Amino acid sequence: MASPLRLATGLASRRIPAAVHVSRRGYAEASDKIKLSLALPHQSIFNSTDVVQVNVCAATGDMGILANHVPSVEPLRPGVIEVIESTGGSKKWFISGGFATVHPNNKLTINAVEAAPLEDFSIEAVRTNLQEALRVASGNGSEEDLVEARIEADVYESLQHALGSK
Repeated sequence: MASPLRLATGLASRRIPAAVHVSRRGYAEASDKIKLSLALPHQSIFNSTDVVQVNVCAATGDMGILANHVPSVEPLRPGVIEVIESTGGSKKWFISGGFATVHPNNKLTINAVEAAPLEDFSIEAVRTNLQEALRVASGNGSEEDLVEARIEADVYESLQHALGSK
C-alpha cells in the first residue's frame, strides 16, 4: 500500500495547466478572405479578387466556400454561383457547369464553360426555350439531337429553378 504522504506529494508535483485550449475548426473570421478567380474560355470575371464567401452548385450538392477551406476539386452542375463580397453585397451568376478548385492559402479557382449574371435572364424566355427543348427531346429525331435537347432541357430547368429562387 502506498504511503499517503508519497501519494499526496506525487499528485502535488504534477502540474495542471491553468487553462486548457482546444483548437477547433469553425467558420472563418469575418476578416478572413478567399481569393476568387472565375474564368471562362473567353473572359475572366474575377481575377484573384478578395471575397468573403462563394456558394457553388457542386455535383454532390450546394456548398459554401470560406477562407481556410480544405483543398478540394469539385465538379459543378448547371446552377448559380453566388459571390459574397466584403461590402456585404452579393453577385450571382448562372453557370452551365465546370470545376471549382480550392487551393491552399485561401485561393479558389472556378472554371466554367459559360456564365452570365442571373439578372440577365428572362423567366418568360427560359420557359419558352424549356418547352421547345422538351418537345425536341421527346420527338423522333436522331439520337444525337435527342441527347442535345435533353441536356438543353436540363440547363433550362436549372435556370428556371434559379430564377424562381432569386
